[in-house]
Amino acid sequence: MPTPPDSELLATTRVWDLPTRLFHWVLVVAVVALVVTGHVGGGAMTWHFRCGYVVFTLLLFRLLWGLVGGRWSRFASFAYGPSATMRYLRGDSRTDDWHDVGHNPLGSLSVFALLALLAVQVATGLVADDEIANTGPLNRFVSNTIAGKATFWHADVGQWIIVALAVLHIGAILFYLHRRGNNLVRPMLTGDKSLPAGTPAASDGAATRLLALLIGAVCAGAVTWVVALGG
Repeated sequence: MPTPPDSELLATTRVWDLPTRLFHWVLVVAVVALVVTGHVGGGAMTWHFRCGYVVFTLLLFRLLWGLVGGRWSRFASFAYGPSATMRYLRGDSRTDDWHDVGHNPLGSLSVFALLALLAVQVATGLVADDEIANTGPLNRFVSNTIAGKATFWHADVGQWIIVALAVLHIGAILFYLHRRGNNLVRPMLTGDKSLPAGTPAASDGAATRLLALLIGAVCAGAVTWVVALGG
């Protein structure tokens, strides 16, 4: 029997490094906790603030990890231009587009939008004031007008946009699973995908994980410092 061409040979390839996977799942838990505690109110607001600081730390980490992390976690690997996006939508992607490895063009837009909106949500939360019992740690640095607008966005508009994006994200996962047979969740759990032989793998060794740990510690320290500014 003839040997199939290399393009048909599949190999288990590391796509998502462990730091990226941990970031993803901790972020999921933190965002769900934020929505729940925000609606419960009362004593749960203490945890709302704590979860907000966790998300702040995660966003800082992801910003840096998007520059130095594993190959497919770097922003450069999924910051697609208009031409690559159009090729994907037409279904005529080139081999060097790597659309099926990490985030495809539509997925990348979702990722960037969610990260940006979460950053705005964190920023508005830091200066918000519900005029009852909860005030963001940096509220004293802004005017009452800005605080009022930030509070409105944080508690109403921004929250529901993020919920809507999360629902769309889940819907996209279900679509790819049931219509295209592409399980997007499993690789974010295991880190691996079956891809054509020769697909570059993401680095995910001890050195990579140690670097992520150091970056995470620096980000946590930075968030602690920012929050303390309002003390």
